[in-house]
Amino acid sequence: MLYLLAHWLHYEGFSNLFRYQTFRAGAALLTALIIGLLIGPRFINMLRVRQGKGQPIREDGPQTHLAKRGTPTMGGLMIVTSLTLGLLLWMDLSSRYVWACLAVTIGFGLIGFLDDYDKVTKYAHKGVPAKIRLLAEFVVAGIAAALVVTETNLYVPLFSNLYIPLGPFYYLFAAFVIVGAGNAVNLTDGLDGLAIMPVIIASGTFAIIAYLAGRADFAHYLGIPHVPGAGELAIFCGAVMGAGLAFLWFNAPPAAVFMGDTGSLALGGTLGVIAVSAHHEIVLAIVGGLFVMEAVSVIVQVFVYKRTGKRVFRMAPIHHHFEQLGWKESTVVIRFWIVSIVLALLGLATLKVR
Repeated sequence: MLYLLAHWLHYEGFSNLFRYQTFRAGAALLTALIIGLLIGPRFINMLRVRQGKGQPIREDGPQTHLAKRGTPTMGGLMIVTSLTLGLLLWMDLSSRYVWACLAVTIGFGLIGFLDDYDKVTKYAHKGVPAKIRLLAEFVVAGIAAALVVTETNLYVPLFSNLYIPLGPFYYLFAAFVIVGAGNAVNLTDGLDGLAIMPVIIASGTFAIIAYLAGRADFAHYLGIPHVPGAGELAIFCGAVMGAGLAFLWFNAPPAAVFMGDTGSLALGGTLGVIAVSAHHEIVLAIVGGLFVMEAVSVIVQVFVYKRTGKRVFRMAPIHHHFEQLGWKESTVVIRFWIVSIVLALLGLATLKVR
């Protein structure tokens, strides 16, 4: 909105700053952060009053989690609200990439909200049936993929101009990346502050990647695919970071609110569609390696248990495994944050090692 206003003013005076994506990314971060901090207390009070018992706590989980009973969930509403307002204020309203990403954020957030609502009202863990939820996610992801995909090549990091032509199958692959990212972040969201900080780190990483991919000069120098218009996604990433930091303020141990599926699905899907838009899907698997590890731990646990009756991990997702080994919750969270930082640096390194 302000970008179009600056364009109308011909970028004269202070409004000249608005033409720079780096400035607007920083402004979106601060705007979403401030909005999130301002609306947070009211959102939390509203959720506490309406939910009563709060998010159901697993009886078979770590016993220390039983003390969290009564903590409200659906804090993702606060994230999506502050993210959207900060984004609309600073984005280029003509960018189809940003609109497609926002559609995934809101669409996945709505799916997660319905799941959370079902859990809270019935005070059970099941929520919306998995098949229905996955179908809805693939519909949203498929529409977004159709909007953002400009070419159907899967680029391989570490090599210049090396890609795998997937043809029409790329759209299915793109949808899988978006849905997979959403559910991987959802599985990671099990401890106070565990999921949101890696999301912030990944968003900051992809803000850099999207900006570079959107610049023909930088993309040519680094040997990465040039995606005209992708630089606007840096503003989106900035808004995600700001909204995430505001949420972390209230989600820091002991959490006053949980993001729930409303937030985790929305944020994970957002990372997925940003990676698809910038043609850095494989790099997302590196930067978001923590999310991949959490998802794989669940898949392996279920697969092995169904066939042998034995457990690979004491409990899945893997962050609960470390809790069962005796690690304190804060220790697990901070160490996983460190892993996320290292993985983000490795992901950025792929830009130059080509």
